Amino acid sequence: MATTRLHMVMVPWSAFGHLIPFFQLALQLAKAGIKVSFISTPGNIKRLPNVPSNIATLLDLLVFPLPNLDDEQQLPEGCEATVDIPFEKIQYLKIAYDLLRQPVKQFVIDQKPDWILIDVIPHWMVEIAQEQHIPLINFSVFSASVYSFFVNQTLTRSSPESLMSPPEWFGFSSPLRYPKSLATAMHEGFHGENASGISDADRVHKILQASKAVAFRTCPEYEAEYLNAFEKITGNGSKPVFPIGLLLPEKPQGRQTGEIFRWLDVQKPNSVVFVGFGSECKLSKEQTHEIAYGAVFMGTKETPLGFQ
Repeated sequence: MATTRLHMVMVPWSAFGHLIPFFQLALQLAKAGIKVSFISTPGNIKRLPNVPSNIATLLDLLVFPLPNLDDEQQLPEGCEATVDIPFEKIQYLKIAYDLLRQPVKQFVIDQKPDWILIDVIPHWMVEIAQEQHIPLINFSVFSASVYSFFVNQTLTRSSPESLMSPPEWFGFSSPLRYPKSLATAMHEGFHGENASGISDADRVHKILQASKAVAFRTCPEYEAEYLNAFEKITGNGSKPVFPIGLLLPEKPQGRQTGEIFRWLDVQKPNSVVFVGFGSECKLSKEQTHEIAYGAVFMGTKETPLGFQ
């Protein structure tokens, strides 16, 4: 008698800091013999790495065209990920992304997967999963420390000032807090209204409440206390919370990577400073130059001549 493979549908948010970890997890699930349907838009699928041939029959990269908005000024055609647009237009990307609800729902109805694994943005997957009686897993690309800092299903960070100290629900001493200069923007970005009609906080809370389990791209050696805290505040142990590792990509191969390491090999010890701003930072040429000039003075005890 033929065996039926477990089938999982994955729905990541349209940001490459989310798409890539979801893709790496999809690879591992496929290697374990699980059938995976990975849903995203044409422009995003094209920018993902190739699926290895030995698991190509188990991992389907499914193309769902991103619906156009009536006002192209809000979201220009061809902009399908957060990296394609300035920060203030991300709210319009969420509107277009939410319009994927109906075609994704039809796919789920037709395929009847065993599990649906979703990101923090597609809150509409909750109703789809409940209507079709399919269990949900929330996969967090954020660390457990970040997630537990912001998220509690019964308590909330009611003001920017509340972000300037560790939350009371940690139950242990923690250095996590936002400086005053960032607290207002972070609070507004998470709890504030946007053009999509639903705040990020409401999206997250809705998804967490409906999820049967939460998976983190992390490991207990790195943040065991925060994993335990998150499990406590999201269900007091009734909702499984599990780390799945860091999902590192395969060792990069290619000419460009080799050139970088050859260049590093000939530099003097302690002569190179690596500065990383994340995948979404868009610096101007002038900003890049100013940071480079300032990096020279990192670690100095005295201010440079002429500094004001």
